[in-house]
Amino acid sequence: MRLRPDLAPLRDRVGEAIFSRVAGPDGAENRALIHGTPGPRWFGPDRPVRRVHGDASMFIGGLSALLLQSLHPLAMAAVAAHSGFRGDPWGRLQRTSTFLAVTTYGPAAAAQEACDRVRAVHERVRGTTADGLAYSASDPHLLCWVHVAEVDSFLRAHQRHGAHPLDDAGCDGYVADMARVATALGVPDPPADRAALAERLAAYRGELRATPEARSTARYLLLRPPVPLLARMPYAAVAASAVSLLPEWAARELWLPRLPVAEDLCVRPLGTAVTAGIRWAMTAPRERAHGGRA
Repeated sequence: MRLRPDLAPLRDRVGEAIFSRVAGPDGAENRALIHGTPGPRWFGPDRPVRRVHGDASMFIGGLSALLLQSLHPLAMAAVAAHSGFRGDPWGRLQRTSTFLAVTTYGPAAAAQEACDRVRAVHERVRGTTADGLAYSASDPHLLCWVHVAEVDSFLRAHQRHGAHPLDDAGCDGYVADMARVATALGVPDPPADRAALAERLAAYRGELRATPEARSTARYLLLRPPVPLLARMPYAAVAASAVSLLPEWAARELWLPRLPVAEDLCVRPLGTAVTAGIRWAMTAPRERAHGGRA
């Protein structure tokens, strides 16, 4: 589809602004290395993980994943004490997005190196919760919770707001693709299809609850986000859509309102519209990254 010439500069400015926020000051250089370095990849061009992680629905899925992950008290304690997300939220987002890009699209060697770096960081993250419970970010059980919450949230967002939702085989394929990354991060026997993913999520239910840190984090992410004033309205649509993806019990734990009728009539269409807008704006940077397309 050709773009009206008078809209091209606007799309370029918006797309570059989003990309610079998400990818950071080294984003253009990292993008060139990820896509331009020759060699085998973990995932071929036809793999579902590439479709999911390349779609704007990841903005909703990522936020929903953070909310869901916060419900494990040990995971939340580790994030609150060691991640520095409040002091440098954009830096944390940029590191996460770069990791996802490298493992999804980059050379196999670079993907393995990225996982090895994360594992080295996890080995240093340990402590004790306010209730006196010890935690370690390298604990396989805790790693698995973070993984399954992330995979479930990304896939839910894509199926609801993605440009091209996956069929049943594609959904199973996405879970299997993500299991490849989880194994490299130290997760033992990660789920490899949707049925196993649902079973693993259900197995954690008895351990999950909203701590004061989790509810504080939810308020920060949803009500006091570190985004520019002009981005507040689109972000509000993303935030509402992220909440609507949560299981009902998770929303109740975080004291987040759920209004099914409003979600169907307003939240879902707004989330789809915002992701479509992000997708439109990001087309220009993506075309330049791959050599340009008509």
